[in-house]
Amino acid sequence: MRFAIGVDLGGTNLRIAAVSEAGELLEKITTATRAATGPDAVIGEMAAAIEEIAAKFRSTGALLGVGIGVAGIIDARTGTLRESPNLPGWNDYPVRAEIERRLKAAVVLENDANAAAAGEAWRGAARHFDSMCMITLGTGVGGGLIFQGRVWQGMTGMAGELGHICINPKGPRCGCGAAGCVEQYASATAVVRMAREAIASQGAPRLAEAASEDAEFNARVVHNLAVQGDQGAQEIFRTVGWALGVLLADLVNALNMPVYVIGGGVSNAWASFAPAMFEELKQRSFVYGATAPEDIVAASSGDASAAWKPPASGTSPRTLVTRALLGPDAGLYGAARLAMLLYGGTSLR
Repeated sequence: MRFAIGVDLGGTNLRIAAVSEAGELLEKITTATRAATGPDAVIGEMAAAIEEIAAKFRSTGALLGVGIGVAGIIDARTGTLRESPNLPGWNDYPVRAEIERRLKAAVVLENDANAAAAGEAWRGAARHFDSMCMITLGTGVGGGLIFQGRVWQGMTGMAGELGHICINPKGPRCGCGAAGCVEQYASATAVVRMAREAIASQGAPRLAEAASEDAEFNARVVHNLAVQGDQGAQEIFRTVGWALGVLLADLVNALNMPVYVIGGGVSNAWASFAPAMFEELKQRSFVYGATAPEDIVAASSGDASAAWKPPASGTSPRTLVTRALLGPDAGLYGAARLAMLLYGGTSLR
C-alpha cells in the first residue's frame, strides 16, 4: 500500500490525515496550530505530527509525499507562503523547504481552496468530470479551478480568487481594497455583517434578540432563524444566493465547465440560498440557459452529481451546480492527492 499525508494548516487548527492511493482516509488527527508561537515552532510541531501519523502505516506501506493546504497567497513555484490572513508573521515563509528539510520527503504547498477543489475532483462531487470549478464559502470566499484533471494555478499560483470578483461596484468595501466583492455578500463574515446592518435599521427584531442573547452571534445563528421562518434572516440568504448567482453566471459564460461545486461552512445553508442563486443564474447566463439540467428542482436540491449519468448519445451535456460532498475533509483528500501526483500520473482522477 502506498499513501500520502494531507495537511490543512489553519490559523486555529492543524488537521493531518493519511490517505491511501485508493482514496481511503486511513487516519486523521487534529491539533491546535498555536500560530502565536511563530512559523518555525508551528512547522516543527507539524513535522512531528506528520511523522507520528506516517509511522503507523510505514510498516505496511510507502509514504509518497506530503501535501499542505493553507489559506493565503502561495508562490507555487518556490513553495513559499507569501501572505496568509490566518497566519500573521508568516510572510514569505519557505513552508515547503522547511518541511522537506525536517521530513526528508517530497512536499506540495497549495492554496486551501485549490486543495479542496482537488479533493472534490478526486473523491467528491466532481469525481465524474475532468474539469470543474469550486467555490468555498467560509470566513471569506475562495475558489479553485481544475482543467483536464490538473489544478489551474495561473502564472504565479494565484488563480481562482473568485471571492474578489466584483459584482457591485457600489457595494461594501472589501479587505482587498476593492468594493462590492463576492466575499462581501456570500461569506460567513458577510452574513453576520448584513445581520447587524438589519438590526441597526430596527427592522429585524428576532435577529436583534438573537444577537443580544448569543455572545458568539454568527452565520449559523442567522441560518437557524432563516429556517425558522424569520423574514429578516431569509432576506440575508436571498442576498447570498443573488451574489452567487451573479458570480456563477459570469463563470459559466466564461468557462463553460461541466460542474460547479459549492463548499465551505456557509454551503450548509444551501436550501436557504439556492433558489435565489438558480433564479439569478438562469436570468444572467445564456450558456446556462442552453445547458441547464432538465429538472432544475432536482438539480437545485443539493447533490446533483450523485444522480449524474453520462449524457445519452446525441444529447448535449448539462451544466451542474451542486454542493460539495467531502465537507471539511476535502482539503485533506486534495492535498494528499496532489502529493501522490509527484510520483506519476497526469490527472487528479
